[in-house]
Amino acid sequence: MTRMPPRTNVAGGRVAASKGVAFSSNPILQVKLPAWRSRFVLFVLFAAFVALVVRALWLQGVSTDFLQKQGASRYARTLELPATRGKITDRNGQVLASSVPVKAVWAIPEDVQAAPKDKLRELARLLEMSDAELRKKLDSDRSFVYLKRQVEQEVTDKIAKLGIPGIETRKEYKRFYPEGEVMAHVVGFTNIEDAGQDGMELGAQKTLAGTTGSRRVIKDRLGRIVEDIESIREPHDGRDLTLSIDSKIQYIAFTQLKEAVEKNKAKAGGIIVVDAKTGEVLALANLPTYNPNDRSVLTGAQLRNRVVTDTFEPGSILKPFTVALALDTHRVTPSTVFQTAPGKMTIGTATIGDSHAHGPLTVAQIIEKSSNIGTAKIALQMPPEEMWEMFTTVGFGQQPKYGFPGAVAGRVRPYKSWRPIEQATMSYGHGIAVSLIQVAHAYLIFARNGDIIPLSFTKVNDSPIGQRVISENTALQMRRMLETVVAPGGTAPQAQVPGYRVGGKTGTAYKIEGGKYVRKYVASFSGIAPMSDPRLIIAVMIDEPTVQHYGGPVAGPVFANVAANALRALNVPPDSSVTNIIIPKEPLEESM
Repeated sequence: MTRMPPRTNVAGGRVAASKGVAFSSNPILQVKLPAWRSRFVLFVLFAAFVALVVRALWLQGVSTDFLQKQGASRYARTLELPATRGKITDRNGQVLASSVPVKAVWAIPEDVQAAPKDKLRELARLLEMSDAELRKKLDSDRSFVYLKRQVEQEVTDKIAKLGIPGIETRKEYKRFYPEGEVMAHVVGFTNIEDAGQDGMELGAQKTLAGTTGSRRVIKDRLGRIVEDIESIREPHDGRDLTLSIDSKIQYIAFTQLKEAVEKNKAKAGGIIVVDAKTGEVLALANLPTYNPNDRSVLTGAQLRNRVVTDTFEPGSILKPFTVALALDTHRVTPSTVFQTAPGKMTIGTATIGDSHAHGPLTVAQIIEKSSNIGTAKIALQMPPEEMWEMFTTVGFGQQPKYGFPGAVAGRVRPYKSWRPIEQATMSYGHGIAVSLIQVAHAYLIFARNGDIIPLSFTKVNDSPIGQRVISENTALQMRRMLETVVAPGGTAPQAQVPGYRVGGKTGTAYKIEGGKYVRKYVASFSGIAPMSDPRLIIAVMIDEPTVQHYGGPVAGPVFANVAANALRALNVPPDSSVTNIIIPKEPLEESM
């Protein structure tokens, strides 16, 4: 039998061993790489090991804050502690706005989606949303999502009973307005974050809001608090706000305005009642209005606070200021006579006129009959600069400082650009734009014996110091003239108040649309009561009345009814023995 030769490496090994040569000396097993490379790799590994040791020592012994922050970020949370918004009350302490506790319902989408479908359907029903809406909110890659804000406690209790993993609630507050639409434009409203958006809620935001607090807690994966670590900042509730508004007078003003708008089939209306002694706003109402507790359907017309934000050409309401200036500068007296016949007057290329031809009229009769021609003739005796100063001193064309958001300045053009026809028309309220609150404010000079004080929407404790505009004698003369306006021979006998001496001035003006006058009207009345010792100024504006459009029959009755009820509510004693109202069958119409 032929024998197989031995394997080469075995034979070689035997040969090498028999000759005293090491096995590793075999040329096949020899490493051909240079020796320094292996030493370099060994050095790199050793250096990396040393770096890891140094890093571990640094993190564990020196830089512990970093690791603690990284760990805390995975389980520690800072919770916001909401502050309670301050209450808003009227001058007598009746609550107009308060915060009620509610809950925000939030979810961890990943956990909630695993819940049974019947429970999710019930959750959607309790949250007043469709299944599709709920799924859309839960279909999120975020770890946290709000399902609904400002949910009543009764509803959140039912949600908790469902036992759905990943559903949590957070305490927050919802604003409640007991007076609803009656007080809407005064108080305003807040948004879902409890921040003021309109009215005094916005104007006094810093006072009412307070300061939120915070605390540190430890939460588990499901967002549940397992340990309270520390309180970082205590919450500070907002301060309560006491308004100048009288709820009784506000309700009277609102209901009378609503009746007038409906009766005259008007587009809108506004009313403001001011305390002549203190400058406090006792009532302010607008129509259309809205319910601040339910703002699901709102329009711009409902939100507009027309008394403060809308301007209009006031018409004859401004005549008393022109006459008062002429009286105060001794250019005329109440008995000075002006010829107003034939009821027309041409200035340059333009012609102005009265609604009726009156013939010779005294200054007092010019106010009583509301003559445009008589007022224009008085105005053209005075430099434009003096008229401009009178208008701006009482606040027309000036940015108001009522502490109420949205108040507008109106428009009074610089006197240097006035032409004679413009000076004439501005003297009776055309070519000038004012807001209703500016009118009420300006009428303080007649009610307060010649001085003017700031208006206030908050309760005033100290009597403010007035700024003199006209003399006390001029103010007294003007009150006597304004009282004749509501007499049977004047333009507003409908404004009479049984048992009280009252006075005021009507206004009827065309509206401007697209830069042109159109046959749409603004009817207004601004009055004072009682005349013996003025306490109230009431200004009324009815926008686009369609049944009739003169200020006397449209706005006059609103003044009368509000004044009668408000004076009784304030316990102001009657100053007249006359209790029967005398209204002519065909009362005088004012000029426009």
